[in-house]
Amino acid sequence: MTKPAPLPSIDTAERPLTVAILLFRDVEVLDFAGPYEVFSVAARIAPRRPGQEHGPFSVVTIAETAAPVSARHGLKVMPDHAFHDAPRCDVVIVPGGIVDEPLANPVTLDWLRRTAGQAALTASVCTGAFILARIGLLDGREATTHRDDIPEMRRMFPAVRVVEGVSFVDQGAIVTSAGISAGIDMSLHLVARFAGPDLARRTARQMQYEPAR
Repeated sequence: MTKPAPLPSIDTAERPLTVAILLFRDVEVLDFAGPYEVFSVAARIAPRRPGQEHGPFSVVTIAETAAPVSARHGLKVMPDHAFHDAPRCDVVIVPGGIVDEPLANPVTLDWLRRTAGQAALTASVCTGAFILARIGLLDGREATTHRDDIPEMRRMFPAVRVVEGVSFVDQGAIVTSAGISAGIDMSLHLVARFAGPDLARRTARQMQYEPAR
C-alpha cells in the first residue's frame, strides 16, 4: 500500500492543520471526544499573529455517511462529513471501541487506506490500532493498544511489534496510543509536535488535565 507522506513543513499561521477523527458504530466516546477536545482547545487558546483569524488546528469528524453515528452506550453523534465529501486530511485519528464493524467494512477500510496515504500523520486510540493493522499500516512497526487487547493484537497481527506499559508509541508518521484516556496524552503529544510544547502545556492546563509521565 502507499506509505504515509513524510511530515510536512506547514506554517499553521498560514492555514490550520485539518485533524480528522473517524466515527463508526460503537466507537468509544472518550476515544474520539478526548482528541477532539485537545485539538479544539489548542486551536482556541493558541497565540495569534496580527490579523490571524484561525488557530493551528481545524478539527472535523468523518463517518461513512452523514447519518448520526451511535457510539458506545448509545450516544448519538452527528459527523461533520461523510467519506464522499471529506476534506483533505493532514492528521487522521482512528478511535477504538467495538471495532468489529469497521474491521469488516471494505468501504471504511478503503477510505482509511487512501486517506492515510495522503495524510501527514495517522494515529489510533485504544483498539483503533486493530484498524490500522488491518490495512497494513503497522506491519514491522512498534505499536500499542488497550492493555486488555494486547494478546489479541499479537495473535491477529504477528507482524506488529506490540509494546506494553506505555501511554503511546510514536513511530514518526504513525502514532498509536493505549486505552481510552491515553488518547488525550497522545493528542497533547501531537500538539507539541506540530505547534510546540508550550501550547501543549497550556492546553493541558486549560483542560485541568495532568498528562501521563
